Amino acid sequence: MTEMQTQEFGNLVLDKKIVAALTDMGFEEPSPIQSQAIPLALEGKDVIGQAQTGTGKTAAFGIPIIQGLSERGKQVEALIMSPTRELAVQVAEEVSNIGKTKHVRVLPVYGGQPIERQIKSLKRGVQIVIGTPGRLLDHIRRGTIHLDHVRYLVLDEADEMLDMGFIDDMEEIMKNIPSERQTMLFSATMPLPILSLTKKYMRAPKLVTVSKEELTVPLIEQYYFETRDKVEGLSRLLDAEIDGRLIIFCRTKKGVDNLASALQSRGYSAEGLHGDLSQNQRDRVMKKFRDGSLDILIATDVAARGLDIDNVNFVINYDIPQDPESYVHRIGRTGRAGNSGVAMTFITPREFRQLKLIERVAKTKIKRRELPSVGDVLERQREQIVGRMETLLDMGNYHDYMPIVATLSKEYEVEDVAAAALKMMQEGAAALETPKENKGSSMENTGGRPGMVRFFVNIGRSQRITVPELVRTIAIEADIPARSVGLINIYDKFTFVEIPEEYAERVLGAMQHNTIRGHRINMEPAKAR
Repeated sequence: MTEMQTQEFGNLVLDKKIVAALTDMGFEEPSPIQSQAIPLALEGKDVIGQAQTGTGKTAAFGIPIIQGLSERGKQVEALIMSPTRELAVQVAEEVSNIGKTKHVRVLPVYGGQPIERQIKSLKRGVQIVIGTPGRLLDHIRRGTIHLDHVRYLVLDEADEMLDMGFIDDMEEIMKNIPSERQTMLFSATMPLPILSLTKKYMRAPKLVTVSKEELTVPLIEQYYFETRDKVEGLSRLLDAEIDGRLIIFCRTKKGVDNLASALQSRGYSAEGLHGDLSQNQRDRVMKKFRDGSLDILIATDVAARGLDIDNVNFVINYDIPQDPESYVHRIGRTGRAGNSGVAMTFITPREFRQLKLIERVAKTKIKRRELPSVGDVLERQREQIVGRMETLLDMGNYHDYMPIVATLSKEYEVEDVAAAALKMMQEGAAALETPKENKGSSMENTGGRPGMVRFFVNIGRSQRITVPELVRTIAIEADIPARSVGLINIYDKFTFVEIPEEYAERVLGAMQHNTIRGHRINMEPAKAR
């Protein structure tokens, strides 16, 4: 067996292969929960982590597990319990990315997916299983998953599993795992039943908490835009209304580089700032930004620390921050010394819940806005375009293109040819692209009426839920018109509700794991009847 080569990652000493994977993922340094939990986990201690979603806790348990796995193992050595299939898949993706350079085999198991497919994967050999308690019990009872060799057990979002009624299932699963194991439990809150679990199944656990500082939001305008094509949306903002010094925040170094390249190719004066730059490169970028020869600075949170820049007019969160603290620190870059400032955040529909979490914890209101249209951009640029065209016409050096106009004018009106040429000039290759359908496959064939997505919700008459209450909650949480909510059928223990396709992903992101009357909601696209 070859000796493990190590490398520093912030305050941590990790397997060099894991650090390479973290670098590829764009991580620059450990988060607070990772800095505290990983050293304890690497020592073999049981760990209780009290932290909110979005603090980096997946890597806090994923890194030490992957570092401790047997090389080329084919048996299940780590079991991670998650409350929902959505979280199980999300955790599986991140753990898989952390372990990709070590070729770790990871499998999520959850209800709603054919169990036969999961059984085939288990037979081929898996080292880490991430699953919902119900589906894990199915496998245990069938004898398709063997936990005799499990050395690591993680209870992720333990309070959510409690709220969803999984406490008995969790205990039954734990009874099937060898007592000589390392157990890690992560939970935002610590209700009595969870504390009881820690006393019963954990050995002298070490408690790690991420302290929440009191957040003070600067008095600036705050907006969010919902879009799938962020580069296009950002370009429209830059063209239609942004005028002044601008900082854009991305979550990873790779994201900074990719966005800088995309904006530079579109003709914008933009450069990136992140941890891979030398001090000379960093100084050069900052000098250009301070003296005004650079309009747009794109940075990671780490790279932007300690920057003292006045007169920043706009801050844009190209990637939504992982936690409310990061949001407040980012937007505090504008509106300094009594100056006005604007903070804008881009989200995808499924990130709406994270936006609401930021609003709630930071005690602020982020208003929804629509992105400028192509018409808005042209309206602002009309005089500029006309001026450039008049100059070109006065110069008269465009005759090489006249044969093309002559050819096209045989089939099209000259005005149409001129308008198409202007569109090509303004939009480049994007002018030739056909708008793409953005309908996710999971939102198709749900049994909803045309134009609607039908959702299953795990509460009903037994929880005394009413139609007006459900409509009101969806409208407020997802920020959609109440009248847009479609047909609702409430049964004893569950409910079906129809949502317009354009709002479906946003509603799912806002409502999943939310609560009504104290009951935690599980919401998912329904299966066609």
